[in-house]
Amino acid sequence: MRFGALNLIWLFLLLPILAILFRCAWLRKRQAENLFADRPLWERLRIGVSDFKVSARPVLILAVTALLLFSLLQPRWGYHWEDVTRLGIDLIVAVDTSRSMLADDVKPNRLALARREIEDLAHLLKGDRIGLIAFSGSAFTLCPLTLDYGAFRMFVNDLSVTTIPRGGTDISAAILKAIEAFGEGPGKHKALLIISDGENLAGDYQAAAEEAKKKGVKIFTIGIGSPEGIPIKLTTPEGTSYLKDREGNIVVSKLDEAVLQKIAVETGGAYHRATTSGLELELIYRDRIARMDKKELESTRKKVYEHRFQWPLAVALLLLVLESIMGERKWKGLRWWFLLREKE
Repeated sequence: MRFGALNLIWLFLLLPILAILFRCAWLRKRQAENLFADRPLWERLRIGVSDFKVSARPVLILAVTALLLFSLLQPRWGYHWEDVTRLGIDLIVAVDTSRSMLADDVKPNRLALARREIEDLAHLLKGDRIGLIAFSGSAFTLCPLTLDYGAFRMFVNDLSVTTIPRGGTDISAAILKAIEAFGEGPGKHKALLIISDGENLAGDYQAAAEEAKKKGVKIFTIGIGSPEGIPIKLTTPEGTSYLKDREGNIVVSKLDEAVLQKIAVETGGAYHRATTSGLELELIYRDRIARMDKKELESTRKKVYEHRFQWPLAVALLLLVLESIMGERKWKGLRWWFLLREKE
């Protein structure tokens, strides 16, 4: 036997409380009877009252209460098999892990904000497969498409600027790696979400976006950072310093929205700039990605247990009807039987 609402079992504590209340009521009634008349006289006055019925009524009420509480637990036994088809979208998230993502023009920094937003996105998914790609000078699939959202979040938490050894930023590499991860087949259910500051330092992102369009992959982009830019702060054992180029000049990392917008427009996706609220990812998923055509991701047979709450509920109703019509008078048949016994 299984229960659908076992968390309500604490309601059974009402039964002993109700029993105590009945006991107290009986004692008070007994005291009132003793004050009204002595016991022999009282017995003659209530000659038509059934002691059995008087005692049975609180028992019936307790039984009805117990059965109603048992029904609330949603008991289930017996089962049947159902064919279950899971429909969903294939979504790959590509995250920029270049050193420019350490810029703190958004707090605490660009990469930390990206990790937090992806965590929130994972909680929105219902039946969609999701994968994770990290990219900088090259791209690598950290988590292939999966329905295990817990494993996906573990890979997201491990993202850092040291995930990809090769420096630089190659958005085209991320797009081509995602196309490879999606595999062959129609692409109406395939979406790629790129989170980056848009500073494309290598590769032909336009050619990669055109290839994604041919495969039916829609690309949605999130720009993270500020257009004004900020020096990239580095923390080392020796202290805090700023990233410099080969000539010794401090590198100022700026959000390049133009690149990200072009990629999104080319494939029929959408672009949003990241904010500390993180609502843009939720907006893209609910309004665009979740409404894409879905494909069959999984087909299985599921054991479905039968609900049986109606059985104890029906018995409770019968007992309640019995209690309401029973009254406290002796049954007439038994009364005549007792009178005949007295005459003998």
